[in-house]
Amino acid sequence: MKIENAVVLITGANRGIGLAFARELLARGARKVYAGARDPASITPQAGVQALRLDVNHPGEVAAAAALAQDVTLVINNAGIAQPGGFLAPDSEEVSRRIFETNFFGVLRVSQAFAPILAANGGGALLNVLSVASWVNGGELAAYSASKSAAWSLTNALRNELAGHKTQVLGLHMAYVDTDLTRGFEVPKTSPEQIVKRALNGLESGLDEVLADELTQHVKIGLTAPRPSYLPQAA
Repeated sequence: MKIENAVVLITGANRGIGLAFARELLARGARKVYAGARDPASITPQAGVQALRLDVNHPGEVAAAAALAQDVTLVINNAGIAQPGGFLAPDSEEVSRRIFETNFFGVLRVSQAFAPILAANGGGALLNVLSVASWVNGGELAAYSASKSAAWSLTNALRNELAGHKTQVLGLHMAYVDTDLTRGFEVPKTSPEQIVKRALNGLESGLDEVLADELTQHVKIGLTAPRPSYLPQAA
């Protein structure tokens, strides 16, 4: 789809990748951006942006956002959370439920609510922010990785279900991005601005999937290697 004159809803738009999406979309000619966040006061004021109270964990807020934003042509499911830890940690079940609530069920709620709106407005597009962790899980962010695997599967299913609506569904995969989510990780990181530019270039090119950095591209290729990239690699 084309960004120019688009009306966009972004979840988790108050910082990081969400904020970078809002800025880049407006720079490319989007007509309006609904910037969703738990606290609308946390949204950076800028022309063309309408702050919207939207906690993806609250069905009532999702329904209210859909009732208000009937002109949306692009939905970006960006809201996500993470917590370090493995599945053998004492609190792993509690942590997993909390992370899945946002990273999987939140995406599902928003997609369900806005699919009819996108269809009514000509199809438009749905962009889900995923991760290289959709394919590999080293245990350091076990629940987060599992939630992104589930969100990837959800994205693939929605692509098929929404084909009849003429809705483009794009999965955005990337490794470490320089945001609050990766603070404390001493690893190479890509800027949110770079990730967003690559994502929107892919969207406008009609792609189904964007692998936004070299590590992600390497891991995806490695899924079919003799020793697949999701298995422990030799030192």
